[in-house]
Amino acid sequence: MDRNTAKAEIERNHRSWIAALAPYRQASPLRSTIEIVVTALPFVCLWGLLALAVLNGHWWALLLTVPAAGFLVRLFVLQHDCGHGALFARRRANDWTGRVIGVFTLTPYDYWRRTHAVHHATTGNLDKRGIGDVDTLTVREYHARSFWGRLRYRLYRHPVVMFGFGPAWLFICQYRLPLGLMRAGLEPWTSTIVTTVGAAIPVALLMWLMGPLAFLTVQLPITLMAATAGVWLFYIQHQFEETHWSKGRNWDFQNAALNGSSHYDLPRPLRWITGNIGIHHVHHLAAKVPFYRLPEVLRDYPELRDTGRITLMESLRCVRFVLWDERTGRLVSFRQARLSA
Repeated sequence: MDRNTAKAEIERNHRSWIAALAPYRQASPLRSTIEIVVTALPFVCLWGLLALAVLNGHWWALLLTVPAAGFLVRLFVLQHDCGHGALFARRRANDWTGRVIGVFTLTPYDYWRRTHAVHHATTGNLDKRGIGDVDTLTVREYHARSFWGRLRYRLYRHPVVMFGFGPAWLFICQYRLPLGLMRAGLEPWTSTIVTTVGAAIPVALLMWLMGPLAFLTVQLPITLMAATAGVWLFYIQHQFEETHWSKGRNWDFQNAALNGSSHYDLPRPLRWITGNIGIHHVHHLAAKVPFYRLPEVLRDYPELRDTGRITLMESLRCVRFVLWDERTGRLVSFRQARLSA
């Protein structure tokens, strides 16, 4: 069977995608190591330059917090790949790399890996919402809530909360306890506590060397910008108008992965700094494909380029889509939900 015939077969039977993408799961240890170096080294250098500049009163250098936050986002994508066992062939190498990176991203690796696995296993399933997702109500569920219940949901989905207070709370506070897995054994507790202690030691040392104000002047904007960017990326990957949700009995893993995850088609520089995480539909189809091989999939299977494709400008509209309308099979705004009631 030639390549074009194989692709036609895959289009007719989406259950073949796992087999089609299996060859891309092979990671290159050298390439993965290089990706870590070209991400971690610039981050450390930028942080050091910022610290020296702030200590010498060169406040203009705070502009460097923007690229530093970008590299911190990329570090999180590397940690994310480790959680899927995609960055290296050996699980031990993935796990320890992920744990070390977690100290920089303030994300407890083992705890996050378990909640993220639940997200992958249940994405787009209306009967299994709640762990590792952006909370999403159906139109019917929203209207059935009390006034205060609807108000709480509106506040939660407000952009200022979702992309302002929310990311800061998530990475600085919420990840200090294994919320959602409080009774899931020792591992989530160990992960959150060790990550917190691991981050607290260098923070205390740097505060002692630089002074608390200088340290926070450098670190706080980097952390907040990276956290907001990370939450934004996760939001856009699943919260777009024509995403896919279905009831448990009708839910299908590959259908949910392919149609419930977006292809966030970013400009090339942003694609690099975000580690191709925008090619999210492919990632959900085959999570063990290393992030640097995702563009190969789009190159070899161009029919995937337009599936769930959202541009940077189009993504700005997605903030208003907050409720799942089971009648139309798409996300709608509060206003659309009110008019259809």
